[in-house]
Parts: sequence; structure tokens; C-alpha cells
Amino acid sequence: MKMLLNGKKVGTEGREEIIVINPYTHEEIDSVPCADLNDIDTALECAREGAEKWGRVPVLERVRILEKVSSKIAEKKKDIALLLSKEAGKIYTQAEEEVDHAIGLFKEYANRLRYDYDSVLPSNEDMILVTREPLGVVACILPFNFPVELYAQKVAPALAAGNAIIIKPSVETPLSSIYLSELIIECGVEPKALQVITGHGSVVGSALASSDKIDAVSMTGSTEAGISIYVSAAKNLSRCFLELGGNDPLIIFDDVDLDTAVTEAINGRIVHAGQACCSSKRFIVQENIYDEFAGRLAERLKGMKIGDPLDQGSRIGPLIDERAAQRVEEIVDRTVKAGAYCLCGGRRFDGNFFEPTVLTGVTPAMDIAQNLEVFGPVFPLIKFKTEEQAVAIADNCTYGLSSGVISGEIQRAIRVARQLDAGNCTINGTGLYRTHDMPFGGHRKSGLGTEGLYATLDEFTKTKTYVWKGAAIR
Repeated sequence: MKMLLNGKKVGTEGREEIIVINPYTHEEIDSVPCADLNDIDTALECAREGAEKWGRVPVLERVRILEKVSSKIAEKKKDIALLLSKEAGKIYTQAEEEVDHAIGLFKEYANRLRYDYDSVLPSNEDMILVTREPLGVVACILPFNFPVELYAQKVAPALAAGNAIIIKPSVETPLSSIYLSELIIECGVEPKALQVITGHGSVVGSALASSDKIDAVSMTGSTEAGISIYVSAAKNLSRCFLELGGNDPLIIFDDVDLDTAVTEAINGRIVHAGQACCSSKRFIVQENIYDEFAGRLAERLKGMKIGDPLDQGSRIGPLIDERAAQRVEEIVDRTVKAGAYCLCGGRRFDGNFFEPTVLTGVTPAMDIAQNLEVFGPVFPLIKFKTEEQAVAIADNCTYGLSSGVISGEIQRAIRVARQLDAGNCTINGTGLYRTHDMPFGGHRKSGLGTEGLYATLDEFTKTKTYVWKGAAIR
């Protein structure tokens, strides 16, 4: 596929080629060009022009185009889901769900734009009008794991607000971003207001973040990459919205229905083979049920089908590449050497598949129980005795993205949830829970700012206040 630059499709001519590999078959799907600094400069210049043109499009016309985009994505749902499944190795039903989120996001931002944009403030003598205006140019840096949903989480509100966008997709999953952008331009968005620049983050992401032509950066990725982006953007005081890493706790008390708790734990961990920032990654289980919970969890996981993402029976697909699977394997081996016991799984196979793994005997002092985020289907079980211990273990972490508390006593669950230092906490569920309208963002090293229907549109605009003295409406 070709990247989208200056309203044109630009291929690999004279540029390095990035090969996109199917994580399941290990076969080449397609290739994209690796943008150079000249390409990035061109994109930045065009984006300023695109911002001027798109920002002048009337609000109701933007609404109409966003609604058309939603319908177009729905029309192409199966094609997009198949492309996503192939480039990311994602279970096909999960890919369809991700496309559904994108359909909903474009439609919902259109609705919000229609009914909730400017406001008039009360005044005894004067009229005060507060308007929201576009920031200008927004750089959207996407991860490999949810390239369609997170594309929509960033692009829909940025376009709704009247901004121009430069998208930098992951090198592993760039195809869905290009495909979606082509559809959106067909629906009437100014081509210079929506560009896709493919290439390595160390070059493209850094150049975008440090440019004085960028007004905001919205990035989802690792904490290390987010800090680098933040430092680069700081010299221009560009706004940064960063959704970063997490090592999210799930606290399970001994008054729960065990089968329900096991189901929640599994559903909160194995989405996209455990490659989700906000999936549960530390399972803090009360000592009275620890052994039985571990046994039931292991039995359920042993019977789970791992394999072809396009097979309707598969529950877990491959990791994004062999290097990712090797890293998970190294972490599991290191944790076992530190004293944990591998109750099930623990094996990498066929390159980048990894068995769902239950680790018992994990202590609060181990890396995996604190700041070591595992992007794979690994369940480290940490034992606790008292409520206070559970909270201390959960908060002994530099991250604070999502969390969960499962308890039969609602007051205790609420009490514990209030003490957890995380941006989101689900009671009787996992931190993977997310709706379009709820604010979503982390504390501490899990990020800056929030995403969501009632947050992102505000963050992608700047306010301007007009005062008409003596013009109060009575």
C-alpha cells in the first residue's frame, strides 16, 4: 500500500520498504514506504494548508461527512476486519468488534458535534459566548494492537473539531490506517487534512512531535515512547495526550463466585492474546481461595484453542511477532527462576504463539508483580491476606491505567476501588471495560489526558470567548 501525502498516494520509489507480515502465516501481506525527512516536511506544510481549509468547513457539513464515514466503514466492515485480522493476527470476531467500535465512534462524534459545541454563559448585563475552535494540526501516533479502534478514537474527534491530521501508524499494522483514510477522503474530507505517513517511530514520530507546525500529539504506546514524545513536544508547548503502558491489577476477594471470577479474569486478559494496555496483568487473590482459583483457571485455559485467527473456534491467536513472543518467554522463565511455579502453559511455539500461562507463588517483590508489563497471555497470581495488603500490592507500581475489584460485598469493593491509584476501576469486572462516552486515561506513568466522547473533542479544541457588553438576553 502507499502512504497518503499531500493528497496523493506515495509509494516506495527511492525509499526504504517496510514489509508487513501476517503474524499467523508468517507470509508477506503487503509493503509500505518508509518516509524520509523530506516526506515529513511536505506532510507538515500540507497539513497547515489542510487545517485552514477543513477548519472553515461548516459544522453541519462536518457532521454530514462524519455520518457518511460511519456508514462507509459499516459497508466495508468485513473487508476491514479481515485486513485487521491478517496484519495484527487478531481473532476475527475480535477484529469485527473493533470495526464496530470505529463505526460507532464516527457516528457518535457527529451527534455530539451537532448538539454540543458552543455555549452562552449567564450574565446580568452582557452576553458571553464561548466557542470551540480547532487546534490546527494534530499528529496521531498509533500502536499495533488496536489500530482500527484507536484510529477512530483519535481521528473522529480531531476531524469533528476541524483539525488536520497526520497519522503515523505502527510499522506492524499500517494497512488498516491507510485503508480507513482512503475511505474517509472518499467521503469528502479535505485530502490535505488527512495524511498517513508510514515509517519508524524513531524518525517519523520524533520529527512530528518536535515540529513547531504540530499543535497537538495524540499517542498510544509504551511509556518510554510517550516520555520521548512529551520531551520533544515540550519545546513548542504542543499539547500532548498520551495513553501509555499499564500493569493493571485485578483484586479478587474470597467471597466471590469462583467460576464467575475465573471467567472475568480470562476475559480481561486474553483479548488479542494479552496484548492490550488496559488488560488485567496482576491477579491479586485472597489466600483462602488462592489454590482453588488457580486450579480452576488453569483447567479452563488448558482447554482453550490456540491457533488460526480466522478459525471460529480459536480463542487465542499469535503475538505480533517472534520477538514479542520471545520477550514473554524470557519474562516467564525469569519469574520461575525467581521462585514462581508455572502451573500451566509457559511454552512458546510456532514462532510467535505463546500458551496461556498461570504462574503461582508470585510474590509482591517480584518484577512481574510491580512494574514489568507483560504483553502476552500470562496470569501471575499474587496472594494476599487483608484488604490493606491487597491495596498495597496493587498500588506498588509506577503505572495507573485501569484496575478491577471483584467482591461479593459491594461496600468493600467500593472502599478498595477508591484507594486504587488508577484512571479507571471496574467493580466486579476487569479494567478492560470501556465505553465510548466514559473518560479513559491513566494516572502516573500511564499517561496524560483522557480519551472518550466527552473528553477528546474538548481536548482537540481551544476555547475562545466573545463578550457583547450590554447585550444580555432577558
